[in-house]
Amino acid sequence: MGANEPSRGEADGMWDATSGQGGLLDVLGVAAVLLDAEGRIDLWSPQAENLFGYTAEEALGEFAGRLLIHEEHLTVVLDMFAQVMEGRGNWAGTFPVRHKDGSTRMVEFRNMRLLDSQQEYYALGLAADQATVRQVERDLALAARLVAQSPIGLGVLDTDLRYVSVNPAEERLNGLPAAEHIGRHVHEVLPAVDASFAAAMREVLATGVPIVDQYTVGRTAADPDHDHAWSISFYRLEAPNGNVLGVATSSVDVTERHRAVEEQRHTALTLQHSLLPRTPPRRPGLEVATRYRPAQATMEIGGDWFDVIPLNGDKTALVVGDVMGSGVAAAASMGQLRTATRTLADLDLDPAQVLYHLDHVTESLDTIATCVYAVYDPSTARCRLALAGHLPPVLLRKDGTRELLDLPTGAPLGGCGVAFHATSLAMETGDQLVLYTDGLVETRDAPLDARLAVLLDVLNDPHRSLDDTCDQLLYTLRHPGDHDDVALLIARATRATEGEGPAPAGGRVP
Repeated sequence: MGANEPSRGEADGMWDATSGQGGLLDVLGVAAVLLDAEGRIDLWSPQAENLFGYTAEEALGEFAGRLLIHEEHLTVVLDMFAQVMEGRGNWAGTFPVRHKDGSTRMVEFRNMRLLDSQQEYYALGLAADQATVRQVERDLALAARLVAQSPIGLGVLDTDLRYVSVNPAEERLNGLPAAEHIGRHVHEVLPAVDASFAAAMREVLATGVPIVDQYTVGRTAADPDHDHAWSISFYRLEAPNGNVLGVATSSVDVTERHRAVEEQRHTALTLQHSLLPRTPPRRPGLEVATRYRPAQATMEIGGDWFDVIPLNGDKTALVVGDVMGSGVAAAASMGQLRTATRTLADLDLDPAQVLYHLDHVTESLDTIATCVYAVYDPSTARCRLALAGHLPPVLLRKDGTRELLDLPTGAPLGGCGVAFHATSLAMETGDQLVLYTDGLVETRDAPLDARLAVLLDVLNDPHRSLDDTCDQLLYTLRHPGDHDDVALLIARATRATEGEGPAPAGGRVP
């Protein structure tokens, strides 16, 4: 039994009742009045006191007609009372009633004859304020029209995720009439829809926090041969007394938009892959492995890139950058920056000078990017690095010690005109330099410092292959649905002769 369901009383098998307000009768404030055969008030409910103004002590034993009815209507009321008591039918209608304060209230009445075990007759009157009744009727009628005429698919499911009701738009989306929804579990109605659909509803039932605009892809009986996409929102339904009734869903078919976005994503990925090096070259004194992972979210393919550039004198330039934004425009800007970086690298400039010129190039591209540019010289076993607003590289020493390098951060590339500064770093054989973009460590639900600490924790084995280290970093820090892409480059200093020969398996760009 769910936590939100009422529990059965063990002694008598009855459902436990709640004492709070919340039912329709409470909203209507239905009063109950019992009259004996002579028309005297025998029972008087608290709602009757609220509706008519008289306390039970003031009303009990009084003739109801004389207490509540204006003199000019008394004959008509007594005649109707006689008809009910003689068994000539019940009476229902609206009648003006005199309130204790002297005002007149229009009240909806339902009257019927009752027979007790002593064969004595009574008249039961149920009454509610006419204005309240009419307002509830209008609200119900308006709600029914809104639900029935809404172009958005609307559904209500109970706490077991079984359908209680659906509107015509939901019938069309799912390809099933309402009768084939009611009482069936969501997985019975929509077996081909992703499991996240039901999981989201359970989360909403448990927390009460709505989920808005969740993207769901799947197939329904309306079109079983093709995938469709929906934007779906979920919210918990609660009675006025707080009891959980179930979960409501609203669904909009966004298949055309989904297909357009997927096409754009494919175009951006194709462009990105065509611009990134497939396998980094083996360089003297250096072993390199790289990875690129696109964002899992549909629209978030960005402008991350890496590069390994041969320079004169067996030196190697190592580059990782990140163009702000996403989609084809970001990928195109990335391609232009990568080309410009390779052109500047051929001039054998200091890393700070390379970033200075890239800053001017980026200004003309009307974009912003971060970048780390490093040059490793195997003849001196030193590496010069400069940052442009980029996260700090990690240095993993061959003895297992590792640190985030404390380098001048600089400003992002984008025409700021600020100075960049290069730092020289000694790298012994076996030392590793780890360059990465922010998509590896930044998330929406964890502090950056904590994520950087995890990054350092994963880099716990300097003897592990670079490919394994890349994969371990992505496995640990990357999660399904991440909204940013990742470029990762790890370089390990080797003896000059070790860096020659065939290219390694590293550098795959899946």
